[in-house]
Amino acid sequence: MNFLASLKEFKNYLLKKENIFFCIFIIIIFFLDRYSKNLIINSFNEKIFYLNNYVNLELIWNTGIGFGIFSTTSGIIYNFITILIGVVILILLYIFFTLGKIDKIIYCLIIGGALGNFYDRFTYQAVPDFIDLHYNNFHWFTFNVADIFITLGILTFIFKSFFDKN
Repeated sequence: MNFLASLKEFKNYLLKKENIFFCIFIIIIFFLDRYSKNLIINSFNEKIFYLNNYVNLELIWNTGIGFGIFSTTSGIIYNFITILIGVVILILLYIFFTLGKIDKIIYCLIIGGALGNFYDRFTYQAVPDFIDLHYNNFHWFTFNVADIFITLGILTFIFKSFFDKN
């Protein structure tokens, strides 16, 4: 009986208006990422589109994690990394529901972006990256909109931790 009461309390907590609002924010981030990737996948066919002296759009399929780290052709390693990413997303979601409003915004950025890339790992068996920042012959790692949200969330988290008194 105590377990059922705890489960009902947890359900009521999840369905709080604040939590629903933040979940919608995560979904918006996810769909912004999906929209941008669908545009690139359907339009570029792995061609380079020159925007200016610093930015190109070029479709690259990333089988690794951030910045192409752990890229592999091994299905076992790829599947292990994908499962590990899924577990991390579930842990982040659990933590997310226990946080205050400011921290929830930070986690929304990270989770929304992570879900976008996680979706691609299942759909395409790779993540489409397409934003190529460069200066002369130096090129930064190619990335996507989900990576921007993840990076903004992590940088905000780090910045906030410097000023957080807890």
